[in-house]
Amino acid sequence: MTTSLLTRGTIASVIRNDDHTYEGNLIHYFRAVFNHAQNLGNGYHNFRHLTHVMWLCHEACLYYATRLSPREMRNLLIAALFHDFDHTGISVPDVHNIMRAVRGLALHLAEEDMPYHVNIADLIEATEYPHVELSEALSLPARILRDADMGQSFSVAWIQQVVFGFSKEWGMPPLEVLKRQEHFHEGLVFETEWARQKFPRSAIEAKVAEAREMILLLADEPVSV
Repeated sequence: MTTSLLTRGTIASVIRNDDHTYEGNLIHYFRAVFNHAQNLGNGYHNFRHLTHVMWLCHEACLYYATRLSPREMRNLLIAALFHDFDHTGISVPDVHNIMRAVRGLALHLAEEDMPYHVNIADLIEATEYPHVELSEALSLPARILRDADMGQSFSVAWIQQVVFGFSKEWGMPPLEVLKRQEHFHEGLVFETEWARQKFPRSAIEAKVAEAREMILLLADEPVSV
């Protein structure tokens, strides 16, 4: 297991598999998402989210290089790209979005990956939120995908992606979404050692503090600094 938490290269290099981390490449699936997914312009569950989750899963593959086979890594990265394929972009029970993602996977699954269809679909289904399966019952790839899916708020553009993104999808004022971030982050528990190292408690506390500061600035009488 490598202790590095740095992902090398670009999104394109991950898609091409320039460093030969996993089996084959993801060019077929990237084209399918880019050209056919109906959710790419959503507020939150959009192109950035799909590729960000894939990027984080690739980083986790590097971390668990001695525990995951190249085939398991490939299945995980396909699932990451498709886990929100055709997401509705509105506030509905997430099971409906999972069904759409699994259907999209079936429509675009490459022949070489047909023997692993059920495995990849199971990984996607593990991301249903709120989570319906206990972590202990899941494989390591499923737990990685869950953790990566929860990692969006730690990106540089998290206010745009999370606050304004969910505001659009939920039909809720951005300030109300911002106020919900403290509760969400304080209850955030990552399921893998990779994610706990990448997103330590100090990083979670920093996000809570950042949200609080912005809420104060947006108050009718902001606190002087």
